Amino acid sequence: MDDLTPERLVELERIKRLKYAYLRCVDQKTYDELRGLLTDDATAAYGGGRHTYDGADAIVEFISGAMGDPSVHSSHRCTQPEITFTSDTEAEGRWALIDTVIDTRFDLTISGAAFYEDRYRKVDGEWRIAHTGYKRTYEEIMPRGSIAGLRLTASWWSTDGRSELG
Repeated sequence: MDDLTPERLVELERIKRLKYAYLRCVDQKTYDELRGLLTDDATAAYGGGRHTYDGADAIVEFISGAMGDPSVHSSHRCTQPEITFTSDTEAEGRWALIDTVIDTRFDLTISGAAFYEDRYRKVDGEWRIAHTGYKRTYEEIMPRGSIAGLRLTASWWSTDGRSELG
């Protein structure tokens, strides 16, 4: 089912754009838009299955609870998509994730890498995420206070994305 016809390549690009939008919504805290990227019955298994959720609303509630505070700054980047079509309306994908989360409440930086395993379903002509989840390759935590002179000089929320450096 994975013949790469010109039409299939267009669908592949639509799935890539879906995943990129998912990551942007997480980082920019646009949770209503994020909800629209998921099927109603979507499932998630984050952290190698430590955190599992059933239903789009439960997934968005978890993400907004974990990432929604303006003191949490994140950058999630996925590369190396390996997407396989299992039918005309379903596909599976594997992505390499590199992420950084700065939490100024606790003065920590968390960074790591993982591999996402996703399933996609076409609903009313649009691709949606039916399942998402990742298992970590590694994760590290660093106290920010231990680095002399380290400070956050730009924030989407507190500086409107402008650097204080000029």
